[in-house]
Amino acid sequence: MLTKDLSNHLALVTGATGGIGSATCRALASLGCSLAVHYHTDSATAASLVADLRSTHHVRAEPFQADLSHYDDVRQLHQNVLQKLGPPTILFNNAGLTAGKSGVTDIADVSVEVFEDTWRANCGSAFLLTQLCVPHMERVGWGRVLFCSSVAAFTGGLVGPHYAQHYGPKGVTVNGVAPALIRDTKMLPGNPEALAQKIPIGVLGTPEEIAETVLWM
Repeated sequence: MLTKDLSNHLALVTGATGGIGSATCRALASLGCSLAVHYHTDSATAASLVADLRSTHHVRAEPFQADLSHYDDVRQLHQNVLQKLGPPTILFNNAGLTAGKSGVTDIADVSVEVFEDTWRANCGSAFLLTQLCVPHMERVGWGRVLFCSSVAAFTGGLVGPHYAQHYGPKGVTVNGVAPALIRDTKMLPGNPEALAQKIPIGVLGTPEEIAETVLWM
């Protein structure tokens, strides 16, 4: 059942300046949820989003910078959120990067350093943030953890099923959101118009549709 009042909750959304992240922040704020808006480099967009959340929905919202490929930054992000807004009861592990490459890349063109940086930012950081945020959710008997990953379309990720089984009885749900081709993001592997022509209905998904899915969970 869709929760219609999140005024007593705080959501930490990573990669909040992207299409899916910003749409999800706005959707959560529309239900009264406070927002910890994470960004990596785009401070201007983060500040604009925070201002919009405050003025439109009258919620608490603050921007938080962190390079998720560095685990010390991830830990500091969590500490900064705790100090400024309090402990999150909703965590949306949404951040993702492609290391400056789009589309299909030959394995020979990807260094192990780039692979490791990308894995830490996309996967390791989500593991660590979940590890840091879940204890409070357990204590209060309510929490929502979501992973945004196309891999989840087939497997639910490597750790998602374990989290769901272990923490479900304690009031903490864990789910995966698996977007495919979503417009207004930086993850499209090619020209949006050309990609849309390969889809039977001829249109790409929207960030707002993913945000609605997150709210439902």
